[in-house]
Parts: sequence; structure tokens; C-alpha cells
Amino acid sequence: MNLQHGIRANLGQFLHQLLQVLLVGLTIGMMRTVVPALAESEFGVPKNSFMLLTAFVVAFGVVKGAMNFVAGRLSERMGRKRVLLLGWAAALPIPLMIWSAPNWNWIVLATVLLGINQGLTWSMTQTSKLDITRPDERGLTIGLNEFSGYVGVALAGIVTAYLATSLGAREGLLAFGLVVIVLALLLTQWWVKDTLPWAKAEAARHRQGSAPHSMPRYPRNVSAQPGTWEVFALMSWRDRRLGAISQAGLVEKFVDALVWVFYPVFLYGQGVSLPNVGWIIGVYGFVWGGAQLFTGRLSDRIGRHRPNVWGMWICGAGVAMMMLGHGVVWWGACAAISGFGMALLYPNLSAAVADISHPDWRGSAIGIYRFWRDLGYGIGALGLGLAAHFSGQMDAAFWFVALSMFVSGALLWWLGEETHPGINPA
Repeated sequence: MNLQHGIRANLGQFLHQLLQVLLVGLTIGMMRTVVPALAESEFGVPKNSFMLLTAFVVAFGVVKGAMNFVAGRLSERMGRKRVLLLGWAAALPIPLMIWSAPNWNWIVLATVLLGINQGLTWSMTQTSKLDITRPDERGLTIGLNEFSGYVGVALAGIVTAYLATSLGAREGLLAFGLVVIVLALLLTQWWVKDTLPWAKAEAARHRQGSAPHSMPRYPRNVSAQPGTWEVFALMSWRDRRLGAISQAGLVEKFVDALVWVFYPVFLYGQGVSLPNVGWIIGVYGFVWGGAQLFTGRLSDRIGRHRPNVWGMWICGAGVAMMMLGHGVVWWGACAAISGFGMALLYPNLSAAVADISHPDWRGSAIGIYRFWRDLGYGIGALGLGLAAHFSGQMDAAFWFVALSMFVSGALLWWLGEETHPGINPA
């Protein structure tokens, strides 16, 4: 079967996959504004219980990271579509659990299922798009993927804030969640194609020496069919470039954990209304998502390394600035700065991994990168919870995250290199 690669050649399936990741973003977004902001009044979390408040994001990060790890290998054996279906099936109980939750433990358990859902579904939407597009479109591909997903996150945070205000927190989240998840299951079953054959076709062309583009700087001394441990070692420490990317991915999730857990609590505690909390956090998501339409394509032209390093530092600066001013406009501007930094780094860290991962084990490499990246939710939430707990002030969590981003960006600048095969070929 002669399978063509490229966005234009596979436009119908590419658009289906963009719709899928929009629904993935809507699913996690419904948990990001209402649930933390109303943790005390609706779910019985005692005031200033910082460690208890972060527990659900710690659980999410650990589970999602593990599922990313599993999803990559699993999809190379059973196909991308089946893994995507499994991810949506895992999400079905979540809205019902939130609606009936007698205490915060149920929210933590629902977030475990959310971690399974996000690890399987978001991994597959990204991997599937990379399967069917060309190497010179990877920045644009991942930029569009993350644009769609994080616009979904932002929209869900705003819509659920209004639904919670008009219908009640539980009823609003129940209605929103069921509509999104059932729609996603139906669309996956009837319209999504499995893209594993495209990855196999690309790998076959590489083996025949007929790949029509500059050769990437793949890691050396790698087995023809590397096992899970070999790919894990490559991604984590054996290849310096991939290790630098993985640590940056882990640390940048500290920002998202902070936005998820403490931004709503901090802003609500400052007297900001729940809809305005949704809009401030939504600005972060909209700028992050929308700017990726530009930043992903930018990296296809100037390379991945510089946008990644700049993004780490700009994002950290936005977090630090949250503590230096007051008011809805100021906090919205700070959220926008962090969102722009995220837009610079987020698609391009993933694109850098895809650049130098061979098609035979690219699914596994992306899964392991996403394992480290999303483990950052758990490690970051734990770290910012401890910082707030021992200092007795939420401000400490913001400074902990900002400093981590500056240090991680410096490590990426020092240990990493340009991975774009057209700019720095083998």
C-alpha cells in the first residue's frame, strides 16, 4: 500500500485528530478551575491544607506519566486507534464520580482515571499526527496539536465556571463531562483511522535509504529494534540531548501544576469572582494554545533549541511576576506571558524528540518523553505543596516554580543542541 505523508495528503484524518485533541483538552479542562477553587466549600478540603489540595494533581501526574510510558509501546503493538479508544473508555466514570463525590478522596480517584485518559488519548493524538506528516512539518504539526488541546483546556475552564455558577458545581461538571466524553468515543469509533501503517512505511523507506530529506542526528549505537529499557535509557541519560529535553519537559509541568492547583485558590482568595478566575486562567490557555500556531511553524524555520530555552525562561518570568503586582488586568497579563513561554517550548520540545527518534521506536521515545514530562505534574505539585506547607505561605510555591524554570532552562541550553535535520543534519 502506497501511503503518502504530509498534512495536505492526509487532511481529512489530520482534522479528525485535531478534533480529538480538542476533546482531550476539554476533558482535563473541566477539572482545572471549578474543582480547586471550590475544594473547601464543595468537597470539604480544610483551608490552607496545601498538601491535601495538591494530592489530586500528584496522583494525576504519576498516573499520566506511567500511561504515557505504556501508551507508546502499546501503540506499536496493537495500533494507535485501539489505545485511543481505551483512553476514552477510562474517562466515562469521571463526571459521575465528581457529581456524587462525598469527599475529596473521590476527586483524587477521579483524577487517577483522568490521568489514564489523558496519558492514552493525548499521546495517541500526537503520535498519530506525527505518523502521517512529513519531518519538515513536525513543528507545525505539534503546534496545531497543542493549539487545539490547550484551547480546549481554556474553553472548558471558562464554560464550567459559568455552568457551576448557574447550575451548581456538580451538576455543571456532570453535564459538560458526559457530553464531551461520549462524543469523543463515538467519533473515535467511526471516523479515526489507525496510523501505525504510515510509521511502518516511513521506517521501511529509511531502511532502504530512500528517505527524501536530510538525515537527522539519530543517537548512535542503538539496536535495530531497541527494547523498552534501551529506549528509556536513551531518553533519560544515555543521549545527552534527549536527557536535557526530558528534564526540561519535566520541570515545565511545574508551571502547569501551579496554574491548576494554586492559581484558582490564590485568585479566589484575593476576591476574584469564579468566572473571572476562569478568564485569567483561560488567558494562559488561550495564549499558550493560540501562539503555538506561530511557534511550532517558527521552529521548522529557525530550529527547536533556541525557542525551547527562551520559552523556559519567559514562562518562569511570568510566574514570578504574579507575585509582584495586583489586580485582574495584571494577573491576566502575567498569565499571558507564561502562556507565551509555554507556547515557545511546548510543541518544540516534542518536535525535538521526534527529530532524532528513529521511526521504528519513535512511538516509544515520545511515550517515554511524555512519561518524564507529565511526571512533572506529580513532582511539581509535591514540591510546590511542600514549599507552601513549610513556609506557611502560598507565595513560596510561585517562587519555587519560577526558580526551577530558570535553572532547567540553563541546563537545556548547556546540554542540548539543535535537532532539526534541515538545520543540523547528520
